[in-house]
Formats: sequence, structure tokens, C-alpha cells
Amino acid sequence: MKKNLSFLLLVIFLMLQLSCSKDAPNTTDNAPLLAPNKTDIDAGIWKPVLLTGPTEFPVAAPAAITTPGYIAELNEIKGYQRDLTASQEASIRYWGAGGVLRWNELMRQLVSKYNLPPYQNADGTYPFPSANNPFAYPLFPFANPPYAARAYAYVSAAQYDALVAAWHYKKLYNRPAPYKTDASIKAKLPTSDLPSYPSEDAVLAGVTAEMMKLLFPGEIAFIQQKADEQKLSKIMAGVATRSDIEAGEALGRLVAQKFTTRARADRAGAAAGNQASWTALETNTVARGEIPWISMETPKRPPMLPGFGNVRPFLFDETTTPTLRPGPPPSTSSEQMKKELAEILDFVKNPTPERIRITHFWADGIATPTPPGHWGAIADADFIKQGFSEVRWARNMALLNMAMMDAAIVCWDTKYFYFNPRPSQLNPEIKTLTGLPNFPAYISGHSTFSAAAATILSHIVPSRAKEYDAMAKEASISRMYGGIHYRSDCEKGLETGNKVGAYAVSRAKTDGAD
Repeated sequence: MKKNLSFLLLVIFLMLQLSCSKDAPNTTDNAPLLAPNKTDIDAGIWKPVLLTGPTEFPVAAPAAITTPGYIAELNEIKGYQRDLTASQEASIRYWGAGGVLRWNELMRQLVSKYNLPPYQNADGTYPFPSANNPFAYPLFPFANPPYAARAYAYVSAAQYDALVAAWHYKKLYNRPAPYKTDASIKAKLPTSDLPSYPSEDAVLAGVTAEMMKLLFPGEIAFIQQKADEQKLSKIMAGVATRSDIEAGEALGRLVAQKFTTRARADRAGAAAGNQASWTALETNTVARGEIPWISMETPKRPPMLPGFGNVRPFLFDETTTPTLRPGPPPSTSSEQMKKELAEILDFVKNPTPERIRITHFWADGIATPTPPGHWGAIADADFIKQGFSEVRWARNMALLNMAMMDAAIVCWDTKYFYFNPRPSQLNPEIKTLTGLPNFPAYISGHSTFSAAAATILSHIVPSRAKEYDAMAKEASISRMYGGIHYRSDCEKGLETGNKVGAYAVSRAKTDGAD
């Protein structure tokens, strides 16, 4: 009895520690001011994701720095700098760490806020969030892992394309920063030879705000507030004039329109399916002689986004999705399945402190940024140390997030093609150590996301390749320790994620940035 009590106390201690530390990769409040190793001045020739080229959206030439209008803009900066408040200084420092970094953090905050499954109605049915009425319960969106992966990808890819265009015009017009034009203006951020027109921060504010308003329509006021803060912080810092900001924001908004058009037609809106399609999945699985997945919730909850496998990917043609689908899992009546089921039962009945730590560190369940957000936080923490420019940071995050979105598409295609039950469905003795996802087991989403992320991150930061691979494998096996997945789910998930990640690496090698 004392042994069991001691173990229970140890488990409670570990969980309290995890509640404080599991989100550590997200903590970049003390990130240093962005001081890139190089400006990447030629980034305007890098290959964009959707734009036909950097000049698809024209940006007019700026006024000469000797004009009365420009001199008035310099005076505006001086007026701010004469009376900066503590909160304004803090805003300069906050956004000075990097716009891509800060918008990534804000995205993870919103995903966490909206990653809440709806509670059932009185009649035992479940309501669905509505984009047409985002303030009604349940709030739109339910930012589950596939939704989150897609959201991160659209924002990052749009940021990258917008900055590629901005860099083209920066080099073309070569307007110096205000602090270079007027010695009485103090640069309150690290200086460089990067031209100021159009402002990269305003480009980011414009493109990101428009994309996030589409994805989180209930947060428009909050999103606009952050965009306005970012733009003003650069004027106060002496690194951009009002016309630099206006040109950048206009360019960013135009790029966002192109990505918004794609998002509205990528079939994500039909991913939830309906009762007829859910019943067909179960019927077809029984017809194959297998035990179908069923929701283990009471009342039974509709499966999560069974049509997400039909969403249009970024890194490959949609006809490629089924070709990346792995072969079938072990039959539910096979000896192999019995063996794998016994292994999971042993894990949950004989937990160790280290396995519990791993399980909860990688859980990424409700009210978290989800597995793609966890990997985004890992990437941001590493990118801080690399000295990337804004455009290179955006390019790297676009590669990472497109890989994880496409991994979600292939993973969900596989899940609903095989409709395989969870371990606790086949053996009620299995009690999971964390929440039980409401969708089929094969293949593991954590494994697929993590392998895709590790593959592209290993290309971006090769010195960390071994660590990324180890993290992916730990994230994968955490789902076995938690009683959520079989070994075959995890192994095939890792293999599939590696294949998807390879498409991101292939793009990286040909986009002109390497």
C-alpha cells in the first residue's frame, strides 16, 4: 500500500511539474531583438508559394526623401521619440524580436483558446461551430489538430509570399531607413542596410491580420489591435515612415486575398461530413470483416473531420495523397493485433515516471496549440538562435507548416480509409493516461506530424537533426505509453510523415533560398 501511495505521489508531482513546464517552447517573452546575420537582400527572386512572381501586385515607387511629405513623416517619428512612454518602449521591444515570431505566438494562443470540443445538446446530439455565426455556441472554429495545421500553414505561406514580394521592391527602390536619412532620429532596434520601403513589418501586419480574421472571425478586434501595434512600433522605433508602413500593409492585404481565395476552395469546409457518410464508414469496415472504430464518448460524438483527407495540399498534387497512404493495419482478428494490444495494456498498467512525463509533455490535447503548434514552438525557439532575417524565418515556417498540414491530410485520409478502432475499444481494461481522441487509430497523427516536422527542420537546421529525430520518436511512442495507439499506428505514422516531409525538403532545395 505504501509503495502504491509513494508512486501516486510521484505521479502527482510530475504532473504538477509538467503543468508548469510542458509549454516551455512557447515561452519567448525574453527573445532578443531580431538582428539577422544577413539581410537576404536578394530574397525577391525566391520562389513563392502561390504568387506568380514578386511583381504580381505592383507597389508604386516611393516619394523622394527630399519632398515635404517625407520630411513631415520624419517629423512624426521625432514627435513620438520625444515623448515615448514605458508601454510604447515595451511595444518596440516586443515586436523588435521579430514579426514572424510574434505572429506565430499569437496564432498558437488563438488555437489554444479555440481548441475546445463542443459539449452535447440536451437531446444527446452535438452542435457544430458555424463560420456564419462565430459568436454562437459552440464558438467557431473548433481548432482541432487538422484545422490548426491548416491555419498555421495558410498564415505562414502567405507571410512568406508577401515578404518575397516586399524584398523585391525593397531592392528595387532602395529607400534608406529614416534613421539613415536624419541623424536626429534614433534607431531603437538593431540597424542594417535593408531598405525600409515597403516596411516588412507592415507587410506582415497586413497579410497576417487578413488571414487570421478569416480563420478566427470572432477575434477580429484583437487581431487588428495587434496589427496596429506592430505598425506603430516601427514608426516609433525610427525604422519606418508612415509611407513605408502604408505601402507594406497594402501589399500584404493583396497577397492575403490570393490565399483567402484558395482557402475558400480547398474543400476544408466539407471535411465534417454528415450522418450518411459516417454510417457508410462503419458499414464498409464491417463488410471487410473488421471491427470498425466507434466513438467512446457518451453520447457518441461524430468523428472528427472524416473528409479532411480530401483537402487540397500545398506541397504536392491532391492525386498524390492516396499514393502516400500506407498499407492496412493488422487485422482486428489477427495474432499481430493481439500482440500489439497486449503491449499497450502492459504500458498503461505499468507506468513509470519517465513514461508519464513523456506522455503528458507530448499530449497536446484540448486547450493547447495542438501537435503542429508544439512543433512550431520548437522551431521558433531554435530559429531565435540562427539569426534569420524575417523573410528567411517566414520561408522556414512556411515549409514546416505546409509539411504538417499536408501530413494531416494524408494522415486523415488513412484514418478514415481503414477506420481502425482504438486499443481501449478492443480491450476495456486499457485506461488511457491522457485524453482519447475522437477519431480512428491508424495511423498516429502525432507520429505523422512529428516525422514531417523533424524531416524539414533537419534540413533547415542540420546541426539539430539528431535531436529532431529523437523528439519525433519520443512524441510517437508517447501515444503508446498513454494507451492511445498501437505500435503499428506509430511506426507507419513516422514512415508516412517522413515521406511528406521529404516533399518540403525537395521544395526547399529548389526555392532559391538554400
